Amino acid sequence: MANSKSAAKSFRVSERRRLRNQSYKSATRTLLRKAQQAIEVGTGEETQQAILAAISKLDKAANKGIIHRNNAARKKSRLMARYNKAAGIGKYAQQPES
Repeated sequence: MANSKSAAKSFRVSERRRLRNQSYKSATRTLLRKAQQAIEVGTGEETQQAILAAISKLDKAANKGIIHRNNAARKKSRLMARYNKAAGIGKYAQQPES
């Protein structure tokens, strides 16, 4: 229990922020999972939309301070690397043996 009025208010404020951040993190994880599932299924237009939605949510979470910006960058990088590997693009693509 808080020992002063300011400590009690700080507790109330931090609890409100925790609940708001919790829902935002949950939505971010859901969009990441949907994007990864879309990548496993194929590399069409729906996959690109899912990836864009996940990246947008990660950027918003980082801007609001809910997650660290490096955390968001790392998750976006891994998501795009997974997409590029599935699509056969970039350094993660399977190189033909000659």
